Amino acid sequence: MPKPLLPDGDTVKYEFIRMPDSTGFGDYTETGQVIPVTLRVRKGSYSHCMFLNDDPPIAGGREFWGFPKKLADPALRVEIDTLVGTLDYGPVRVATGSMGCEHTTADLTAVTASLGMPNFLLKIIPHVDGTLRICELVEYYLEDVTVKGAWTGPVTLDLRPHAMPPMAELPVHEALSGVHILVDLTPGLGKVVHDDLG
Repeated sequence: MPKPLLPDGDTVKYEFIRMPDSTGFGDYTETGQVIPVTLRVRKGSYSHCMFLNDDPPIAGGREFWGFPKKLADPALRVEIDTLVGTLDYGPVRVATGSMGCEHTTADLTAVTASLGMPNFLLKIIPHVDGTLRICELVEYYLEDVTVKGAWTGPVTLDLRPHAMPPMAELPVHEALSGVHILVDLTPGLGKVVHDDLG
């Protein structure tokens, strides 16, 4: 956890995100771990790791904001009455999540409020000699948020050990809850809230 962020509790969130119509990037899927945090008593989320199946949003996300994005093969699909999310890294299955599809309507007010919280990223850019040139904690918000639907339901998550996507280093002891959100949104441009080198 980068300073001055502090963990907010002892849970970690895992996301599967289907982007079928992303402006400028088209159709892709991403997945990763998000850690609830606080920054000077403000609650938010820290993006720990992300894996995408499309190069342009990987480059854009890393260069503009500092998203920790890497290339892999995530998927999110409906199978009969179940949402199924997977992450393959090469031929190896690293993550599998399942959730009852549109099982129970969620509290839209609470979901919208959660999408309004700050998000944090660690933007790292090295010098040509490998030393750190930039090491900044970035804060950004989601903008133009329109929640079209949200549901809860029974959920499972299985993370497998792998040398490169280290998902299982934050192990699943219990899947506490799941939420399926259908939303239009825009990631707002960020601002630096802490500079480790400044």
